[in-house]
Amino acid sequence: MVHPLENTNVGGWSNVVLAYKTLGVVFGGLVTSPLYVYPSMPLKSPTEEKYLGIFSIMFWTLTLIGVVKYCGIALKADDQGEGGTFALYSLLCKHMKIGILSSNCANSNSNLAENTERESRLVKFFEESIAARRVLLFVAILGMCMLIGDGILTPAISVLSAMDGVKARFDSVSKSLVEALSAVVLVILFLLQKYGTSRVSFMFSPIMAAWTFSTPIVGIYSIVRHYPSIFKALSPHYIFLFFSRNGKEGWLLLGGTILSITGSEAMFADLGHFNKSSIQMAFFFTIYPSLVLTYAGQTAYLIKNPDDFKDGFYKFIPNAVYWPIFIIATLAAIVASQSLISATFSVIKQSVVLDYFPRVKVVHTSPNNEGEVYSPEVNYILMILCVAVIFIFGDGNIANAFGVVVSLVMLITTILLTLVMVIIWRTSPLLVALYFSVFFTMEGVYVSAVCTKIPEGGWIPFAISLILAFIMFGWYYGRQRKMEYELTHRIDLATLGMLLSDPSVQRVPGLCFFYTNIQDGLTPVLRHYVKNMRSLHKVTVFTTLRYLLVPKVDPHERIIVSKLELEGVYRCLIQYGYADSLNLGGDDFVCQVTQSLQAHVENGLGCLPSEPLQAQPEISELEESKMASVVHIRGKTRFYISKKCSRFDRFMLVFYEVLHGNSRSALPTLGVPPPQCIEVGMLYEA
Repeated sequence: MVHPLENTNVGGWSNVVLAYKTLGVVFGGLVTSPLYVYPSMPLKSPTEEKYLGIFSIMFWTLTLIGVVKYCGIALKADDQGEGGTFALYSLLCKHMKIGILSSNCANSNSNLAENTERESRLVKFFEESIAARRVLLFVAILGMCMLIGDGILTPAISVLSAMDGVKARFDSVSKSLVEALSAVVLVILFLLQKYGTSRVSFMFSPIMAAWTFSTPIVGIYSIVRHYPSIFKALSPHYIFLFFSRNGKEGWLLLGGTILSITGSEAMFADLGHFNKSSIQMAFFFTIYPSLVLTYAGQTAYLIKNPDDFKDGFYKFIPNAVYWPIFIIATLAAIVASQSLISATFSVIKQSVVLDYFPRVKVVHTSPNNEGEVYSPEVNYILMILCVAVIFIFGDGNIANAFGVVVSLVMLITTILLTLVMVIIWRTSPLLVALYFSVFFTMEGVYVSAVCTKIPEGGWIPFAISLILAFIMFGWYYGRQRKMEYELTHRIDLATLGMLLSDPSVQRVPGLCFFYTNIQDGLTPVLRHYVKNMRSLHKVTVFTTLRYLLVPKVDPHERIIVSKLELEGVYRCLIQYGYADSLNLGGDDFVCQVTQSLQAHVENGLGCLPSEPLQAQPEISELEESKMASVVHIRGKTRFYISKKCSRFDRFMLVFYEVLHGNSRSALPTLGVPPPQCIEVGMLYEA
């Protein structure tokens, strides 16, 4: 048996510790949103009624989207403990048996509803319509790309907004200096990522705890001093009053109020780094009340000082605690960046595992948590883009771009969650209709408001998403074409037997591990190798690596061997979890495989019955081959783009080759000594 995910079943105190750690990773972006919500609003002639309406909108947005949608519903829709839009897409693909999922993925152990006699019409529609499947893939890719865009914009706007506190106190401080300081802070943050989320959160959680508990205290002070009756705005009546009296201006102000829920998607996307209970505990008991009290305090101050909204956060801080709060705010803004950086690592890892993104190095930084990952390439690209956004666009345009990202990601999650409810959970149609109508309408209105900001900086996330989507589609297209070629040109044992029966083909001494991704048949690289090299090792083991979404695989299930119907030809399946060390170059691995093969032969588990005396020559052959030499052979394939290809095919395959040439090897770092490694080049004709 394989071990289940270790972060799903933990005790009460462990959940409390995890909930504490989430403050430094998951909720940074959400809980620091008061730094830039009011400053981002283009208020004209602010009045008491207008501020009460804005606070009412923010309260109900936090309650419905934060409490109901994400904590109450989205966190239940995990895929192998992973969250985010791409995890939802993966979940739907596995249930409907659509899409090209990596063969390395284990079956989902999420709580899926069992199939009933009445097959869903929606499932049939997706299974039969290629257009519907492509739209679903596009929506998932767009959600992922927008989340990555969020990972670029959150650090930039959070740190810039915090650093504005220096400029608010000292008029002599220039905007350029604030931007330079922000860039330095972000570079240091990205350099810390290699140490892992656990270590980072251990350092950051005390900072976020200080921020989470200090800002509501200031908020309570502001409420008591400036406007004790602020909580009357919790009545939805003030929302209707706000829109009836402000019309188009009120609609445009939604582009600012949407930022009050920014970072909420990280609750779902960072699920793999923690667990559902810890995230819910932290949100219900700390984050939600902290935000409500902080926004209430800010609004109470602005009702008495209506023209101070441009410095809506620092103006409402009392002078006696200004600098302590500034220091905490600056540190909290740094931590806020962590939540979306961690979420970005998660979605990149998910898409790489599912083979929808070029292979990048993914490092598991925790022996206990599969979702805790770090990617050096992605980390440094994010760092460069964050710094570039700060210097090129400044805080005003970043806020406009930020609203576009937040609203679109939430809308995409709503659409995918609705499909999960209908197809997988088989929720009551009435409840599905209620969920979809409420959240799609609310988030649709938000999207319509922020889209007016596209010319003023809102185009930034669209440009980033377009580039990322093009990369993902190019990789997906190339991998699909390569898989089609391999399945079409795969060879069976009979064909291999014919090749080996040629007198000119020699069986040379030695033990060969021939790597293949195909489990039903043999890779076409084998035919290419035998025909050109005119040889095959006396003992050849066709080896397939299977990555399982579990921490560790039990030793007796890690290596599965079988004897094929040809002399000296075997198959080996190596299963490994994220916490397993995978080193195929040492003597230990070779000994484990040969011992497994010997036991297999002795027990007569092959295709042909074996007797102990009959097995001895085969066992001796294994030992002699191992002593003679050990080699590891893998294919290194490229496309040959013929003239018969269409222009579209030529362009996409050339682009795929560029991506493939700059991506990591398909095999993990196996530790194979270079003298034992052979790469067989082969052209796949497109």
